[in-house]
Amino acid sequence: MNLTIEKMIYGGDGLARGPEGKAVFVPFVLPGEEVSVTVLNEKTGYARATLNQLLQPSEVRTEAPCPYFGQCGGCHYQHTGYPIQLEMKRAILRETLQRIGKFDWQNEIAVHSAEPWNYRNRTRMKVRGGEHFALGYHRNSSHNLLSVKQCPISSPAINRVVQHLWQLGEASRVPLGITEIEFFADHVDSGLLLEIYVLPGTPEMQEFVRDLQIRIPEIKGITFFTQQSGHTAGSLFAEPKQSIGVPYLTYQVGDKAFRVSAGSFFQTNRYLVRDLVHAVTAEGSGRTALDLYAGVGLFAAHLAKRFDQVFAVESSPSSAADLEANVPRNVTAVRTTAEQFLPKCHNLRPDLVVVDPPRAGLGDKAAKMLASLRVPRVTYLSCDPTTLARDLRLFLEGGYRIEDVRLIDLFPQTFHIESMVRLVR
Repeated sequence: MNLTIEKMIYGGDGLARGPEGKAVFVPFVLPGEEVSVTVLNEKTGYARATLNQLLQPSEVRTEAPCPYFGQCGGCHYQHTGYPIQLEMKRAILRETLQRIGKFDWQNEIAVHSAEPWNYRNRTRMKVRGGEHFALGYHRNSSHNLLSVKQCPISSPAINRVVQHLWQLGEASRVPLGITEIEFFADHVDSGLLLEIYVLPGTPEMQEFVRDLQIRIPEIKGITFFTQQSGHTAGSLFAEPKQSIGVPYLTYQVGDKAFRVSAGSFFQTNRYLVRDLVHAVTAEGSGRTALDLYAGVGLFAAHLAKRFDQVFAVESSPSSAADLEANVPRNVTAVRTTAEQFLPKCHNLRPDLVVVDPPRAGLGDKAAKMLASLRVPRVTYLSCDPTTLARDLRLFLEGGYRIEDVRLIDLFPQTFHIESMVRLVR
């Protein structure tokens, strides 16, 4: 069928209306374009389609610089310029807050952005070892491996390692049993940490490690994890198996240095980490602050300069250990979940709470508990506008009002939206 794209929606697709007004979602399109599509699957309320032909392209459509764009599932917006991407994301954020959160934010949404290429300091790629070596990402809308020899959104240091791995793989020197490799580069894009995920029962890989160390001396450490059946790499179910070299990197942000171990979470955009920290921690000061989902202490260490006492809460064993090593003396690191900690902190009477939950958001229980504390200021950093909007409804019902909304574009070329909302009461 032929359709006209009305607007972009969260997830990377364009929205069009098919027969009888049914929503049709189409990837790799732009607002206003007339397109020919084929419906792939149809549900009661919507259909998903694939793009066959551009009948009337948008004036802002450009040629994607990456040869894998459209096949690779990693990027969604390379077919238009970066300023247009930012405007699309701002519109999607505003519409999502209204549609799901049921509040109409009419004020400005400030945008924090930086270089839109080579920004990733952390990249995870799929691996097929052995004679038929391949390294890359999942193909768009599938779990099939797409071979990728360079990634323009990953840092130069990561791309150099990818190039060396291809040389080893084509010489049949990458062994079977490896499922994924995660690359993490430091703040100057020189030192690297590798997390290598292997199937249970995979033998030691001394020869492979020696090849890597000889070819790529920038690698400071390699940690092997056992991939548990049914779970993705990087999950809490991946168990450390062996470490070679230093099991962590030192990442400098402003005047603070952070130990980031293999398996620990750290912000991914190397150009925006400092700006992100300033946006989250610059407002407010006082006696007590809480940092929930604290990771390795990126925000807590900076909040410590503005508050007498900071409680930093983190449940991941690896991140929690780094948190304890990174924070100054006026920060208390608490190894537990936000849901377990919140019922115990009524006597703390915090002046500010910073939350940076995973994609699932705070959830009903944690959001209601936090709103009931009646903290004067809450800063909510979110990587998913749909769960953010859902949680914000609970804060608004609990007597809060929104003071500020910002888009912090940590993931250029992709549909992912990082946003920050300040709540006050």
